[in-house]
Amino acid sequence: MARVPSAVVAATGLVGGYGVARWTKKRQLGGAVLAVAGAAAAQQWRARAGGKAAGALSAAYVAAFAGSHPLAKKVGAWPSVLGVAGAVAVASWAVADRRG
Repeated sequence: MARVPSAVVAATGLVGGYGVARWTKKRQLGGAVLAVAGAAAAQQWRARAGGKAAGALSAAYVAAFAGSHPLAKKVGAWPSVLGVAGAVAVASWAVADRRG
């Protein structure tokens, strides 16, 4: 089975969590998507780059989620979510995925 890069998992968690919350109008469901994808990405980060890197990337994931809210007031919801998801994906690739 092909390996899904952690960058894709993390970005999908941010975008998918927002999309699910928006379309179902159930924030808790979107939060569950965000949490499950974040946990899956964290496992990959730990396996590929070690505990310190996984901790830093997990913090970036949570900060991206939190930071998307004030950013959305300036640029709109979808541009904000896509922007922070892209930033987390780039960080994830640079730290964990490009190694192998």
